[in-house]
Amino acid sequence: MLLSRNIKINILLFYLWRPLSYFFLLSILAYVLHVELGYEEFSIPFNAIATLSTALAIYLGFKNNHAYDRWWEGRQIWGLLVNYSRAWAREVQTFILAPDVKDTIEIWQLQKRLIYRQIAFVHALRVFLRSHNDYNAPRDEMIERHNKYADIKDFISHDEYKKFLDKENPPNYLLKIQGDDLKRAYLKGYISDYRFVQLSETLTDFNNHQGKSERIKNTPLPRAYSFFSRIFVLIHGTLLPFAFVSELGWWNIPLSLVINFVFLSLDFIGERTEDPFENRVGDVPLTAISLTIESNLKEMLGETELPNKDQKLEGAVL
Repeated sequence: MLLSRNIKINILLFYLWRPLSYFFLLSILAYVLHVELGYEEFSIPFNAIATLSTALAIYLGFKNNHAYDRWWEGRQIWGLLVNYSRAWAREVQTFILAPDVKDTIEIWQLQKRLIYRQIAFVHALRVFLRSHNDYNAPRDEMIERHNKYADIKDFISHDEYKKFLDKENPPNYLLKIQGDDLKRAYLKGYISDYRFVQLSETLTDFNNHQGKSERIKNTPLPRAYSFFSRIFVLIHGTLLPFAFVSELGWWNIPLSLVINFVFLSLDFIGERTEDPFENRVGDVPLTAISLTIESNLKEMLGETELPNKDQKLEGAVL
């Protein structure tokens, strides 16, 4: 995600240079036909284009509002995931108690395992939302995948990691084995009935966060909005140079380019905002949020070696 208030123009031009080139050449053609060659019939009444521009601006505004609602919902979900992850670590440390002094080390290991697995869940959910197919790659890609998901491997056991890679829904698998650990702790008497229910409810909240994120990921904005917005912007931009050429002459070329740039940018913003988990420049900063959770939970365990966010985020989409 872009965190600066200013967006470099080269970022927009990288995505918009093709349609801008088309509109630029078209405005030159309109000038040559109307002014240089004298074909005055190649012009369109200004009122017609003004009406079309107004309708297009309303349409793009409607689309962008709905796209932003999806982005903001995704950000709210991951904001709550931060809060509930902290609550999970606190509950694990205060609810799971050793009935006997001899069980103290085992309790500490259990607490660390449950908190570390939550960190793995957050990182796994981030990757799962950004690409559903990475975990199911062919076996000959295993080494590359191990390097890519090293941050997940560090927080679960080797056997769990092997099973994790084979699952169709790896984050859900991590929540399942979290529940298995809680059940064993309950049967050993480490957790009371009430505290077992409370911890299980927190795991259910994580299921809800994942489900809400998957709903946004798997249910795009109705395709008609995106498809027709591109068509309408193209039609509007194609007709625009022929509305000003008779009055502005060669000034029609830069003016048409500026107006088309505005409408192309509005359409581009809506298109990129509607899918907040695609690991693109304007998406919800999942990596930054995941590292925040990792840092907070490690700190709650009393660890001092926290992740270097600047180093991990360098050159990466947030």
